[in-house]
Amino acid sequence: MMKKEMIAMLLAGGQGSRLGVLTDNMAKPAIPFGGKYRIIDFPLSNCINSGVDTVGVLTQYRPLRLNAHIGIGIPWDLDRNVGGVTVLPPYEQLENTNWYTGTANAILQNIEYMEQYNPDYVLILSGDHIYKMDYEVMLDYHKANRADVTIAVKPVPIEEAPRYGIMVTDQNGRITDFQEKPENPAGNLASMGIYIFSWRVLREALEALKQVKQLDFGMHVLPYCRKKQLRLYAYEFNGYWRDVGTLGSYWQTNMELIDVIPEFNLYEEFWKIYTKGDVIPPNYIGEKGVVDRCIVGDGSEIYGEVHNSVIGSGVTVEEGAEVRDSIVMDGTFIGKEAKISRAILAQNTAVGEKAILGTGVDAPNTYNQKIYSFGLVTVGENSVIPPGVRIGRNTAILGETLAEDYPGGMLVSGGAIIKKDIKDGENS
Repeated sequence: MMKKEMIAMLLAGGQGSRLGVLTDNMAKPAIPFGGKYRIIDFPLSNCINSGVDTVGVLTQYRPLRLNAHIGIGIPWDLDRNVGGVTVLPPYEQLENTNWYTGTANAILQNIEYMEQYNPDYVLILSGDHIYKMDYEVMLDYHKANRADVTIAVKPVPIEEAPRYGIMVTDQNGRITDFQEKPENPAGNLASMGIYIFSWRVLREALEALKQVKQLDFGMHVLPYCRKKQLRLYAYEFNGYWRDVGTLGSYWQTNMELIDVIPEFNLYEEFWKIYTKGDVIPPNYIGEKGVVDRCIVGDGSEIYGEVHNSVIGSGVTVEEGAEVRDSIVMDGTFIGKEAKISRAILAQNTAVGEKAILGTGVDAPNTYNQKIYSFGLVTVGENSVIPPGVRIGRNTAILGETLAEDYPGGMLVSGGAIIKKDIKDGENS
């Protein structure tokens, strides 16, 4: 096998429980984003744009959609005889057979995959962030500092620092302290979950810690490396980067794409985002159709009004219907005179005529307040909403609902109708 200078290991097996019903049937990296992409398209595109042509994608939770989307890597020019993209699910071993139990444990279970390329460096990535980064520049920084580990960091407001792993550095960028989600942070340089390890260092650390349960980079590997007094450096990244791990951040990041001057530009020639393309016709705007400040995917038919929204492919908006400030994913049908505001509608949802989604005032969600708390209506894949019903804010719907599921024709703000068993975090 040909030696590679740097290979990437892309962690894409997360359930994404904070996205609630959106991840009922798929892993978070497979969720549609921006009208035509999937979340995983961004780190994959970053890899090929950075000259990294060997990528292991570690999958676990509901991998079917993700596997089908990645295929053999053709859209990202990762269909290579040597290297390319390889999907790496957990597998049965002679002893100690396990699911991936932590970020570093997942990498440890694929040490044989990495060894076959004998890389000088290993790039560890997360599959659920939206950003553009040249990993080659980060690698140059790693080499210039003779680093053993380089961690990409981004300054965050100090009040948000307790959500992240926080790096404290000296004037040369060397990490002097590391705090994992501290109550009283000593700084505001947050780890982005992007690491470059010198291969010998990563291999030695994984072997030394292989008996640790739920082996994690932030909790175990990085503290181990620091205790060994290895050279840990922070690579400060000041470009656009969003963690879309909550419904609020997912909705907001999609809405930022349609700003008059978007901070994150999908249209530039220099750094393209690649994705699997389906063979479908162009979109169509009917005679009475109105589209204002929107992204509209191929194959969609707009006969009503769509304002300030992100529309996927194959969506139909019937005459008289209005969609505002919403994300509508592929294959969704919106009936005549339906009114939709601040909603996320997953794939193949059907909204009946004259239904109203996103009415009233906010109220705490009674099903899972922690997840459904951003003033949104969230509707899971393949759901059906009957004609004429009214749905409040901070609500969740999953499944084929009937008129009798809505007392008085209404789902009040904070309510939920879940027609099948799901595991979406801390259910109440």
